[in-house]
Amino acid sequence: MLGAPSPQSPDDQLERDPENWTTGDDPATEAQKSYLDRLASAAGEQIPAEGLTKAKASEHIDRLQSATGMEPRES
Repeated sequence: MLGAPSPQSPDDQLERDPENWTTGDDPATEAQKSYLDRLASAAGEQIPAEGLTKAKASEHIDRLQSATGMEPRES
C-alpha cells in the first residue's frame, strides 16, 4: 500500500549510522575536512586527514560538536 505509515518515526529515517551510508567509504569532502579542522582545533585535538572517509569524518564531527558545543553555521 502506498502512503502507509512507517513503523519508524520520521526522525529515525533522517538519521542514519554513517557506517551504513552508501558513500561512507568515499573520501571526506573538503567541507567536512574544513569544519573538522575547526572543531579539532577548538577541542585541542589532531585528526589525521590521510584516508579520512565521509563516514569517519561525520563521526568525528558529531563527537567534537558534543565536546565543544560548536554547531554548524546555518546557510
